[in-house]
Order: sequence, then structure tokens, then C-alpha cells
Amino acid sequence: MILHGLKSCDTCRRARRHLETLGVAFTFRDLREDGVDTPALARWADAVGWERLLNRRSTTWREHPAVDREGLDRGRAIELMAAHPTLIKRPVLEHDGGVLVGYRQDDYEALG
Repeated sequence: MILHGLKSCDTCRRARRHLETLGVAFTFRDLREDGVDTPALARWADAVGWERLLNRRSTTWREHPAVDREGLDRGRAIELMAAHPTLIKRPVLEHDGGVLVGYRQDDYEALG
């Protein structure tokens, strides 16, 4: 399993602690430090939908120029998330059964 998130994100820290408590082996990748490639973003978008993957509550989104925020489609959204990884809703957990976006304790319990 690979958990993608930000080291400084409280939700990502809760997800990491929960996986550790469950004894689940995973690798953590920091979106800001490690980045994320377009194929991974496309794979996640296919699994959950680009609208769910794009974090419209983030400071990065609110501070982004309106011209970039309007009329988005899948391709443009993936480009924006690749250029600005903090636009990705987090954490993103890649596991054998698919992809989870965001942290819900019940979803993580099912993995253990």
C-alpha cells in the first residue's frame, strides 16, 4: 500500500497512525516533497472521479486564478493537480482493492 499525503496534514497523520495501529504495511509519500506523476493522477481520477480528487476547499484552490478554476475538465484538472499537488484531496491510499481518497476510519478498518 502507498499512502500519499502531506507530512504537515493532520488528516494524513491520523490516517498514518491508524494504519500503523492496524499493523498494515504501507509506504508514505509526501505529495509536496515527492510530487506525483500524471499517470498516477489519471489512475486515481479513473478510480474515484477527478471531481472527488480535486480539493476545492484548499487554500491553494482559493488562491488560484479564477481563469484556471472555471470550466475545468478532467484533463485540465489533472494538469493543475500535477503542477500543484496541494490541490489533491488527501490522503490518497492506493491498495490492492483500489484507491481511497480522504480519511474515513471505517474505510481503513476494512483494510486491516
